[in-house]
This record gives sequence, C-alpha cells and structure tokens, in this order.
Amino acid sequence: ARASLNDRGDGGTGWSKANKINLWARLGDGNRAHKLLAEQLKSSTLPNLWCSHPPFQIDGNFGASSGMAEMLLQSHAAYLVPLAALPDAWSRGSISGLMARGHFEVSMRWEDKKLLQLTILSRSGGDLRVSYPGIEKSVIKLDKEKIKAKCTGKDCISVATAEGDLVQFYF
Repeated sequence: ARASLNDRGDGGTGWSKANKINLWARLGDGNRAHKLLAEQLKSSTLPNLWCSHPPFQIDGNFGASSGMAEMLLQSHAAYLVPLAALPDAWSRGSISGLMARGHFEVSMRWEDKKLLQLTILSRSGGDLRVSYPGIEKSVIKLDKEKIKAKCTGKDCISVATAEGDLVQFYF
C-alpha cells in the first residue's frame, strides 16, 4: 500500500487528496497526512471551508475531517490507539468527543507528542482495549476509583466496562 501511494504521488483534488490523507494516517505517517491536509486546505478548499472540486464535492470535506480524526485516534484493529499518526505540527493539543469502535467516546490532552491524559466514556459497556507506549504504567481510574488494568501485552491493556463508565488514564 505504501509503495502504491508513493508511486501515485501526492497530487489530486478534493476527494482524492482527502482519501490519501486517510490512507497515510492509517499507515501511521502523520507528517505525510498533515502535508496533504495542508495542501487540501490551501488549494482545494474555499473560504467557507467547502471543497472546491467543481461543482462541489462533499467527499473532500468529509474525507479531510475523517483524516484528521484518523491521525488522532484509530480503532479499526483490536485496540484503541490514541495519537496513532500524530504529525509533528500537532505536538501539543487536546481533543474531545471522538468516537471509537465499540461505542467509546474519547478525549485526550498531549504535549511533546506524548499523552498527558486520556479519558474514555463507555457508551455501551464492554471490554475497552487500549494500545499506547507505557500505558500499563499509567495511573488508571474507573469512575474516580484507582484500578489495575489487565495487561494484555507490552503497551496494551484491557478494562471491563459497563455502560456509562468513565475510564481515565494519567501519564
């Protein structure tokens, strides 16, 4: 996939560039995804933030937005992966309300490209599995009570949740 994307190049309009943003983010290359996002905003976006590909393609808008979310959080595999493809340009920041597979609502704050706090609201209950460097060493609270998560491997944990549980990680 990486070789194919490199061969195709970074050119494109609205929906095509938005698709490439998502693909580079999925491959974990946040800087390449960010480069394409910046180009999308500069050359393919109108002042009202609509994609300028004639006559108007909502795919460019939805794709660029989903690409940004994909850089910040991925949940397509067995684990939620925060800051999965964080570009250098976003070395510090925060986000709230991102939805992940399993009906988990994610908020997080980071500095120097490292998580400071990760908060996950379980909307439906179920096993919450998170993969992040050093997560097994973080302080974990379930509804404000400190807990010990099940370590499922290096940098991977699992927490059983019920609907409405709030799980907080402090690094």
